Amino acid sequence: MRRPVARVQPRSLAAIPLVLVLAAGSPAAAVPDAREAPGRGAPGVGDPYFPLDGNGGIDVLHYDVRARYDFDSARLRGRTTVTISPTADLSRFNLDLLLPVTEVTVDGVEAKHRRAKGHELVITPAEPLVTGTQVEVTVSYAGKPGERRYAGEGNWLADDREIVTMNEPHMAPWWFPANDHPTDKATYDIAVRVPRGMQVVANGQLVDRVQRRGSTTWKWHAAEPMASYLAYFAAGRFQIDRGVRNGRPWLVAASRRLPAPARRTSMRMLRRTPAVVEWLESQLGPYPFSTTGGLVTGLNPGFALENQTRPTYPALGRGSTSLIVHELAHQWFGDSVSVGRWRDIWLNEGAATFMEVRHDELARGRSAQRWLVQWHQAMKPADPFWKVVVADPGRDDIFDSAVYGRGAMTLQALRTRIGEEVFWRLLRTWLESRKNGNGTSEDFEALAAQLSGQDLAGFFTAWLRSPQKPAATPENGLG
Repeated sequence: MRRPVARVQPRSLAAIPLVLVLAAGSPAAAVPDAREAPGRGAPGVGDPYFPLDGNGGIDVLHYDVRARYDFDSARLRGRTTVTISPTADLSRFNLDLLLPVTEVTVDGVEAKHRRAKGHELVITPAEPLVTGTQVEVTVSYAGKPGERRYAGEGNWLADDREIVTMNEPHMAPWWFPANDHPTDKATYDIAVRVPRGMQVVANGQLVDRVQRRGSTTWKWHAAEPMASYLAYFAAGRFQIDRGVRNGRPWLVAASRRLPAPARRTSMRMLRRTPAVVEWLESQLGPYPFSTTGGLVTGLNPGFALENQTRPTYPALGRGSTSLIVHELAHQWFGDSVSVGRWRDIWLNEGAATFMEVRHDELARGRSAQRWLVQWHQAMKPADPFWKVVVADPGRDDIFDSAVYGRGAMTLQALRTRIGEEVFWRLLRTWLESRKNGNGTSEDFEALAAQLSGQDLAGFFTAWLRSPQKPAATPENGLG
């Protein structure tokens, strides 16, 4: 997730040289909104933290996003075709988009549209939609994304030389109409037109590059289902390197705005991506996507993000291996298996942080159990770290350090409690059985109990649901 690159150590742990990176301030299908009226798609999927995220009554199959960004005016023009399948007969449905809309068509026929509640685009087709049919909805829009806000967020990251659309939990509505919740994944085509001499990097694989007088359109295709917040593009001038390792193509890019030494170091670290992916496969099972890579922006996002197939980073230093492990681990935990509700975010962040610890264990011989015990001993019972209820941290705390740190501690403690063989079988089973889908904390806990044959209710209560420091007992993986 929104992974700050600075390592933030709790005051009580300043003297302990541990690898854990704590981040500050980052669904089995969500239940449809019970308020959904017959024939009208609900304005949200009913996520407890962001009730208006996503939309009821539709399943998006594919996005064909076409955009042009004017760096001088900071204005984006887009024309996106969203292929949907209605899950109910609909006289009206919604998409999430912040920019002003000029036209909407449904299967080529003009449809009525209006704005509601800031980011809701309400569409009324000329003829009602029939359950299970395939429909193409084309939206034309234009505006200045940098002037738009949603849920207290102003997520547009751009200046007059570079842009990168990276953020979480929301990013899509700033640049394309979406069913903006992780429970509705789709495949993508992303085509971005920029002034000639500039480049565009996005998810998946580059499939075409069309040059016109004064401009170039870069076309990318993401073949595997993807949550809308993970879709992105970066435009600017980049150093690009690519290759194939064991049959899997990879592409990495670093902004040419970076000073030459910083760009060289960033590229050197990015080129480790294929090897890190192979190591993660040895731990977690097959990589879930057909391509991999990464991009370093010359802007200053203050965090890295696990954009699917190609994470985005600020400038990387020689000690950035843990950060790369974290974001690539998210390709399994977060991208392939996404949260069912945003309160389940520990499944993403705790797992990615745990894989940092695991990498450190194997690469440097630092025991993950010793790491767990040291952190547990050093954090006093009154420390705010323990007050966060990790399985339900609250909307404002989904990126709290405890979600990352206590989430990772939970997994190491579980590893000790249920044993090495069962623990790794649990992770692999979770990832394989829910590939390209979603899961909740309750789903994960139930699978852990099933595979281990143990009653783990007390364990998960202590680690995930109690605002107290877990007792140092064998039952809690600490004895």
